[in-house]
Amino acid sequence: MSNMKIIALLSACKTRWLRWPKKIRILTAVMAIALCAFTAWGSWSWQQLDSVLLKGNSRLYTVAKGAKAKDVLVELAAEPVSPFWSVVWLKLHPELSQIKAGTYKIEKGWNVKHALLVFVSGKEAVFSVTLIEGQRIEDWLLALSKSPYLEQPLTPDDLNSLRSEFNIEQENIEGWFLPETYSYTVGSTSRDILRRAHNEMKGYLEKNWKNRDKSVPYDSPYEALIMASIIEKETGKVDERPRIASVFVNRLNKKMKLQTDPTVIYGVKDRYDGNIRRRDLEDDNPYNTYVIDGLPPTPIAMPGKAAIKAALHPDKTNYLYFVAKGGGAHKFSTSLAEHNNAVRRYVLEQ
Repeated sequence: MSNMKIIALLSACKTRWLRWPKKIRILTAVMAIALCAFTAWGSWSWQQLDSVLLKGNSRLYTVAKGAKAKDVLVELAAEPVSPFWSVVWLKLHPELSQIKAGTYKIEKGWNVKHALLVFVSGKEAVFSVTLIEGQRIEDWLLALSKSPYLEQPLTPDDLNSLRSEFNIEQENIEGWFLPETYSYTVGSTSRDILRRAHNEMKGYLEKNWKNRDKSVPYDSPYEALIMASIIEKETGKVDERPRIASVFVNRLNKKMKLQTDPTVIYGVKDRYDGNIRRRDLEDDNPYNTYVIDGLPPTPIAMPGKAAIKAALHPDKTNYLYFVAKGGGAHKFSTSLAEHNNAVRRYVLEQ
Protein backbone atom coordinates (compact mmCIF):
# COMPACT_ATOMS: atom_id res chain seq x y z
CA MET A 1 0.00 0.00 0.00
CA SER A 2 1.38 3.39 -1.03
CA ASN A 3 1.94 6.21 1.43
CA MET A 4 -0.85 8.21 -0.17
CA LYS A 5 -3.34 5.38 0.37
CA ILE A 6 -2.27 5.00 4.02
CA ILE A 7 -2.68 8.72 4.61
CA ALA A 8 -6.09 8.62 2.97
CA LEU A 9 -7.16 5.64 5.12
CA LEU A 10 -6.03 7.36 8.34
CA SER A 11 -7.83 10.52 7.33
CA ALA A 12 -11.03 8.55 6.75
CA CYS A 13 -10.72 6.84 10.13
CA LYS A 14 -10.16 10.18 11.83
CA THR A 15 -13.21 11.62 10.12
CA ARG A 16 -15.37 8.68 11.24
CA TRP A 17 -13.91 8.89 14.77
CA LEU A 18 -14.81 12.60 15.01
CA ARG A 19 -18.37 11.84 13.93
CA TRP A 20 -18.83 9.57 16.99
CA PRO A 21 -20.43 11.16 20.08
CA LYS A 22 -17.87 12.55 22.50
CA LYS A 23 -18.82 10.14 25.30
CA ILE A 24 -18.34 7.14 23.00
CA ARG A 25 -14.97 8.49 21.90
CA ILE A 26 -13.85 8.90 25.52
CA LEU A 27 -15.12 5.46 26.53
CA THR A 28 -13.42 3.81 23.56
CA ALA A 29 -10.14 5.57 24.32
CA VAL A 30 -10.27 4.52 27.98
CA MET A 31 -11.02 0.93 27.00
CA ALA A 32 -8.16 0.91 24.51
CA ILE A 33 -5.73 2.27 27.10
CA ALA A 34 -6.97 -0.26 29.69
CA LEU A 35 -6.56 -3.10 27.21
CA CYS A 36 -3.03 -2.02 26.41
CA ALA A 37 -2.19 -1.70 30.11
CA PHE A 38 -3.75 -5.09 30.89
CA THR A 39 -1.84 -6.73 28.05
CA ALA A 40 1.42 -5.11 29.11
CA TRP A 41 0.87 -6.09 32.75
CA GLY A 42 0.01 -9.65 31.74
CA SER A 43 3.07 -9.94 29.54
CA TRP A 44 5.26 -8.66 32.37
CA SER A 45 3.57 -10.98 34.90
CA TRP A 46 4.04 -14.24 33.03
CA GLN A 47 7.54 -13.29 31.95
CA GLN A 48 8.34 -12.66 35.63
CA LEU A 49 7.08 -16.14 36.48
CA ASP A 50 9.85 -17.58 34.33
CA SER A 51 12.41 -16.28 36.81
CA VAL A 52 10.67 -15.74 40.15
CA LEU A 53 12.63 -17.45 42.93
CA LEU A 54 11.50 -19.87 45.60
CA LYS A 55 11.03 -18.50 49.07
CA GLY A 56 12.98 -19.89 52.00
CA ASN A 57 16.10 -22.01 52.29
CA SER A 58 16.87 -25.47 50.94
CA ARG A 59 14.37 -27.93 52.37
CA LEU A 60 12.01 -30.80 51.74
CA TYR A 61 8.69 -29.93 50.15
CA THR A 62 5.75 -32.30 49.91
CA VAL A 63 3.41 -32.14 46.94
CA ALA A 64 0.14 -33.51 48.27
CA LYS A 65 -1.89 -35.98 46.27
CA GLY A 66 -4.24 -34.06 43.98
CA ALA A 67 -2.36 -30.75 44.42
CA LYS A 68 -2.67 -28.26 41.54
CA ALA A 69 0.41 -26.73 39.96
CA LYS A 70 -1.08 -23.23 40.16
CA ASP A 71 -1.54 -23.51 43.93
CA VAL A 72 1.94 -24.91 44.45
CA LEU A 73 3.38 -22.11 42.33
CA VAL A 74 1.66 -19.39 44.38
CA GLU A 75 2.72 -21.05 47.65
CA LEU A 76 6.39 -21.41 46.72
CA ALA A 77 7.02 -18.06 45.02
CA ALA A 78 9.23 -15.69 47.01
CA GLU A 79 7.14 -12.72 45.87
CA PRO A 80 3.39 -12.34 45.41
CA VAL A 81 2.19 -13.67 42.08
CA SER A 82 -1.23 -13.30 40.51
CA PRO A 83 -3.29 -16.51 40.64
CA PHE A 84 -4.90 -15.44 37.36
CA TRP A 85 -1.63 -14.95 35.53
CA SER A 86 -0.26 -18.11 37.12
CA VAL A 87 -3.03 -20.01 35.32
CA VAL A 88 -2.24 -18.18 32.07
CA TRP A 89 1.47 -18.91 32.51
CA LEU A 90 0.81 -22.60 33.08
CA LYS A 91 -1.37 -22.68 29.96
CA LEU A 92 1.65 -21.38 28.09
CA HIS A 93 3.83 -24.02 29.83
CA PRO A 94 1.64 -27.15 29.91
CA GLU A 95 4.69 -29.31 30.60
CA LEU A 96 4.80 -27.83 34.13
CA SER A 97 1.24 -28.72 35.09
CA GLN A 98 1.52 -32.51 35.51
CA ILE A 99 3.16 -32.46 38.93
CA LYS A 100 3.37 -35.73 40.87
CA ALA A 101 2.67 -36.25 44.56
CA GLY A 102 5.75 -36.88 46.69
CA THR A 103 8.39 -35.28 48.88
CA TYR A 104 11.15 -33.43 47.05
CA LYS A 105 14.35 -31.62 47.94
CA ILE A 106 14.22 -28.00 46.78
CA GLU A 107 17.28 -25.79 46.90
CA LYS A 108 17.71 -22.16 47.86
CA GLY A 109 18.18 -20.05 44.72
CA TRP A 110 16.02 -22.19 42.47
CA ASN A 111 13.28 -20.49 40.51
CA VAL A 112 9.72 -21.73 40.62
CA LYS A 113 9.96 -23.14 37.11
CA HIS A 114 12.89 -25.36 38.13
CA ALA A 115 10.98 -26.66 41.14
CA LEU A 116 7.91 -27.50 39.04
CA LEU A 117 10.09 -29.40 36.58
CA VAL A 118 11.41 -31.50 39.48
CA PHE A 119 7.84 -32.15 40.69
CA VAL A 120 6.82 -33.19 37.18
CA SER A 121 9.78 -35.60 36.98
CA GLY A 122 8.64 -37.43 40.12
CA LYS A 123 12.25 -37.68 41.34
CA GLU A 124 11.63 -37.55 45.05
CA ALA A 125 14.24 -36.84 47.72
CA VAL A 126 16.24 -40.01 48.34
CA PHE A 127 17.82 -41.13 51.61
CA SER A 128 19.79 -44.24 52.45
CA VAL A 129 20.54 -46.60 55.30
CA THR A 130 23.50 -48.96 55.44
CA LEU A 131 22.82 -52.34 57.01
CA ILE A 132 26.20 -53.69 58.04
CA GLU A 133 27.38 -57.25 57.51
CA GLY A 134 28.21 -59.18 60.65
CA GLN A 135 25.60 -57.44 62.76
CA ARG A 136 22.51 -59.05 64.26
CA ILE A 137 18.89 -58.32 63.46
CA GLU A 138 18.55 -56.33 66.70
CA ASP A 139 21.39 -54.06 65.56
CA TRP A 140 19.62 -53.49 62.28
CA LEU A 141 16.32 -52.63 63.93
CA LEU A 142 18.15 -49.96 65.93
CA ALA A 143 19.85 -48.58 62.81
CA LEU A 144 16.53 -48.41 60.98
CA SER A 145 14.86 -46.63 63.91
CA LYS A 146 17.52 -43.91 63.72
CA SER A 147 17.24 -43.38 59.96
CA PRO A 148 15.68 -40.03 59.02
CA TYR A 149 12.19 -40.00 57.47
CA LEU A 150 11.88 -43.78 57.78
CA GLU A 151 8.54 -44.56 59.36
CA GLN A 152 7.18 -47.29 61.65
CA PRO A 153 10.28 -48.34 63.58
CA LEU A 154 10.41 -51.97 64.69
CA THR A 155 11.46 -53.65 67.93
CA PRO A 156 12.48 -57.24 68.75
CA ASP A 157 8.82 -57.82 69.65
CA ASP A 158 8.01 -57.45 65.93
CA LEU A 159 10.31 -60.28 64.79
CA ASN A 160 7.59 -62.94 64.82
CA SER A 161 5.33 -60.83 62.64
CA LEU A 162 8.23 -60.25 60.22
CA ARG A 163 8.88 -63.99 60.07
CA SER A 164 5.24 -64.62 59.23
CA GLU A 165 5.01 -61.78 56.72
CA PHE A 166 8.16 -62.83 54.85
CA ASN A 167 7.32 -66.56 55.00
CA ILE A 168 10.54 -67.47 56.81
CA GLU A 169 10.35 -71.06 58.02
CA GLN A 170 12.87 -70.80 60.84
CA GLU A 171 11.78 -69.34 64.17
CA ASN A 172 14.95 -67.24 64.29
CA ILE A 173 15.10 -64.89 61.28
CA GLU A 174 18.78 -64.08 61.82
CA GLY A 175 20.81 -64.12 58.60
CA TRP A 176 17.90 -63.90 56.19
CA PHE A 177 18.62 -60.29 55.09
CA LEU A 178 21.37 -59.10 52.77
CA PRO A 179 23.68 -56.37 54.12
CA GLU A 180 23.69 -53.47 51.66
CA THR A 181 23.03 -49.74 51.45
CA TYR A 182 19.33 -49.30 50.75
CA SER A 183 17.80 -46.13 49.33
CA TYR A 184 14.32 -44.94 50.24
CA THR A 185 11.98 -41.98 50.00
CA VAL A 186 9.93 -40.18 52.63
CA GLY A 187 7.05 -42.38 53.75
CA SER A 188 8.98 -45.64 53.43
CA THR A 189 8.92 -47.95 56.46
CA SER A 190 11.41 -50.18 58.23
CA ARG A 191 9.43 -53.15 56.95
CA ASP A 192 9.89 -51.93 53.39
CA ILE A 193 13.66 -51.93 53.82
CA LEU A 194 13.75 -55.36 55.47
CA ARG A 195 11.45 -56.80 52.81
CA ARG A 196 13.88 -55.65 50.12
CA ALA A 197 16.85 -56.97 52.11
CA HIS A 198 15.13 -60.35 52.52
CA ASN A 199 14.27 -60.62 48.83
CA GLU A 200 17.84 -59.65 47.92
CA MET A 201 19.22 -62.33 50.22
CA LYS A 202 16.90 -65.03 48.87
CA GLY A 203 17.82 -64.17 45.29
CA TYR A 204 21.56 -63.96 45.95
CA LEU A 205 21.67 -67.17 47.96
CA GLU A 206 19.64 -69.12 45.40
CA LYS A 207 21.78 -67.92 42.49
CA ASN A 208 25.06 -68.74 44.21
CA TRP A 209 23.83 -72.08 45.53
CA LYS A 210 23.26 -73.22 41.96
CA ASN A 211 26.86 -72.33 41.09
CA ARG A 212 28.42 -73.74 44.27
CA ASP A 213 31.41 -76.02 44.52
CA LYS A 214 29.57 -79.34 44.56
CA SER A 215 32.00 -80.78 47.11
CA VAL A 216 30.84 -78.50 49.95
CA PRO A 217 29.23 -80.51 52.77
CA TYR A 218 25.95 -78.61 53.05
CA ASP A 219 22.57 -80.21 52.55
CA SER A 220 20.77 -76.96 51.73
CA PRO A 221 21.29 -73.29 50.88
CA TYR A 222 20.30 -72.50 54.47
CA GLU A 223 23.24 -74.49 55.84
CA ALA A 224 25.49 -72.48 53.51
CA LEU A 225 23.95 -69.32 54.96
CA ILE A 226 24.75 -70.52 58.49
CA MET A 227 28.35 -71.20 57.49
CA ALA A 228 28.61 -67.80 55.80
CA SER A 229 27.50 -66.08 59.01
CA ILE A 230 30.28 -67.84 60.96
CA ILE A 231 32.86 -66.85 58.34
CA GLU A 232 31.56 -63.27 58.46
CA LYS A 233 32.11 -63.10 62.22
CA GLU A 234 35.53 -64.76 62.13
CA THR A 235 37.27 -62.35 59.77
CA GLY A 236 36.81 -58.99 58.14
CA LYS A 237 39.53 -59.66 55.59
CA VAL A 238 37.93 -60.55 52.28
CA ASP A 239 40.97 -62.45 50.99
CA GLU A 240 40.99 -64.68 54.09
CA ARG A 241 37.38 -65.75 53.94
CA PRO A 242 37.79 -68.67 51.47
CA ARG A 243 40.65 -69.97 53.64
CA ILE A 244 38.58 -69.64 56.83
CA ALA A 245 35.80 -71.48 54.99
CA SER A 246 38.24 -74.26 54.10
CA VAL A 247 39.05 -74.82 57.78
CA PHE A 248 35.40 -75.26 58.73
CA VAL A 249 34.64 -77.44 55.69
CA ASN A 250 37.63 -79.65 56.51
CA ARG A 251 36.47 -80.00 60.10
CA LEU A 252 32.93 -80.87 59.01
CA ASN A 253 34.26 -83.50 56.64
CA LYS A 254 36.38 -85.03 59.43
CA LYS A 255 33.42 -84.94 61.88
CA MET A 256 35.34 -82.52 64.10
CA LYS A 257 33.54 -79.92 66.18
CA LEU A 258 33.79 -76.45 64.65
CA GLN A 259 34.87 -74.83 67.94
CA THR A 260 34.32 -71.26 66.78
CA ASP A 261 34.05 -68.50 69.38
CA PRO A 262 31.44 -66.32 67.61
CA THR A 263 28.88 -69.11 67.96
CA VAL A 264 29.62 -69.31 71.68
CA ILE A 265 29.07 -65.56 72.03
CA TYR A 266 25.79 -65.79 70.13
CA GLY A 267 24.63 -68.66 72.31
CA VAL A 268 25.23 -66.98 75.66
CA LYS A 269 23.72 -63.71 74.34
CA ASP A 270 23.61 -60.89 76.91
CA ARG A 271 25.79 -62.80 79.33
CA TYR A 272 28.81 -62.11 77.12
CA ASP A 273 30.79 -59.17 78.53
CA GLY A 274 33.77 -59.15 76.18
CA ASN A 275 35.49 -62.24 77.57
CA ILE A 276 34.76 -65.89 76.85
CA ARG A 277 35.03 -67.93 80.05
CA ARG A 278 35.22 -71.69 80.61
CA ARG A 279 31.58 -71.77 81.64
CA ASP A 280 30.70 -70.22 78.26
CA LEU A 281 32.68 -72.86 76.37
CA GLU A 282 30.89 -75.56 78.35
CA ASP A 283 27.44 -73.99 78.15
CA ASP A 284 24.95 -76.49 76.79
CA ASN A 285 23.09 -74.46 74.18
CA PRO A 286 22.44 -75.27 70.50
CA TYR A 287 24.87 -72.59 69.28
CA ASN A 288 27.91 -73.71 71.28
CA THR A 289 30.09 -75.40 68.66
CA TYR A 290 32.48 -76.51 71.38
CA VAL A 291 29.63 -78.77 72.57
CA ILE A 292 27.45 -79.56 69.54
CA ASP A 293 28.43 -81.44 66.42
CA GLY A 294 28.23 -79.71 63.06
CA LEU A 295 26.61 -76.37 62.39
CA PRO A 296 24.47 -74.35 64.80
CA PRO A 297 20.73 -74.30 64.01
CA THR A 298 20.63 -70.80 62.47
CA PRO A 299 22.98 -68.09 61.26
CA ILE A 300 24.61 -66.05 64.02
CA ALA A 301 24.76 -62.77 62.08
CA MET A 302 23.95 -61.17 58.74
CA PRO A 303 26.52 -62.49 56.24
CA GLY A 304 27.54 -60.36 53.27
CA LYS A 305 28.08 -61.43 49.70
CA ALA A 306 31.80 -62.17 50.10
CA ALA A 307 31.15 -64.49 53.05
CA ILE A 308 28.44 -66.35 51.13
CA LYS A 309 30.74 -66.81 48.16
CA ALA A 310 33.49 -68.07 50.47
CA ALA A 311 31.13 -70.58 52.08
CA LEU A 312 30.13 -71.92 48.67
CA HIS A 313 33.62 -71.77 47.14
CA PRO A 314 36.13 -72.52 49.92
CA ASP A 315 39.83 -72.81 49.20
CA LYS A 316 41.24 -76.32 48.82
CA THR A 317 43.55 -76.67 51.85
CA ASN A 318 44.49 -79.09 54.61
CA TYR A 319 44.05 -76.47 57.34
CA LEU A 320 42.13 -77.49 60.45
CA TYR A 321 42.95 -74.59 62.79
CA PHE A 322 43.54 -70.85 62.77
CA VAL A 323 44.31 -68.18 65.36
CA ALA A 324 44.32 -64.40 65.17
CA LYS A 325 47.81 -62.97 64.87
CA GLY A 326 46.95 -59.26 64.89
CA GLY A 327 45.87 -56.69 62.35
CA GLY A 328 42.82 -58.77 61.49
CA ALA A 329 44.93 -61.57 59.96
CA HIS A 330 45.15 -65.21 61.06
CA LYS A 331 47.76 -67.95 61.30
CA PHE A 332 46.52 -71.20 59.73
CA SER A 333 47.68 -74.65 60.83
CA THR A 334 47.23 -78.23 59.65
CA SER A 335 47.90 -79.93 62.99
CA LEU A 336 47.05 -79.37 66.64
CA ALA A 337 50.72 -79.14 67.60
CA GLU A 338 51.32 -76.43 65.01
CA HIS A 339 48.19 -74.63 66.17
CA ASN A 340 49.23 -74.75 69.83
CA ASN A 341 52.57 -73.21 68.92
CA ALA A 342 50.74 -70.44 67.08
CA VAL A 343 48.49 -69.83 70.09
CA ARG A 344 51.54 -69.50 72.35
CA ARG A 345 53.21 -67.11 69.91
CA TYR A 346 50.28 -64.89 69.01
CA VAL A 347 48.08 -65.09 72.11
CA LEU A 348 49.76 -66.29 75.28
CA GLU A 349 53.03 -64.43 74.80
CA GLN A 350 51.43 -61.11 73.87
